[in-house]
Amino acid sequence: MATAVSNHFKYMQDKGDIDFDTDSFKCCLMASAYAFDKDAHATWADVSASELATGNGYTQDTKVLSASPTITEDDANDRSNVAWDNVSWTAAGGSIGPTPGAIIYDDTTADNTVVGFLDFTTERTATDGGTFVISNVNKRTT
Repeated sequence: MATAVSNHFKYMQDKGDIDFDTDSFKCCLMASAYAFDKDAHATWADVSASELATGNGYTQDTKVLSASPTITEDDANDRSNVAWDNVSWTAAGGSIGPTPGAIIYDDTTADNTVVGFLDFTTERTATDGGTFVISNVNKRTT
């Protein structure tokens, strides 16, 4: 899984408007064929119309990431890492997807800043009764 961060997120982080210790972050699945643009997809308003539709066990804009992410310094690789708990949805009454990936955004900032996109590299679907899981939800800064 590839991860790309929005340029607006970098700006908001540098301004000190994003606090991983106290802010609330959400994870939302995107509709088929969605393509992330790190320049243009700055806020939730920029991408929300491309979220996967509510249905079959998926409800739009409701998945809050764990309240206390693990934040680590990685001196061996010269980066920092923010990691949340795994997130999941259970398909019921039909499939969830296909989806090319998920958006993470800061639900606390005034503009709901998009942190970035978790690119699944290929569209994924959870069939009826299956569970759609995103493991190792994280953001790395180099």
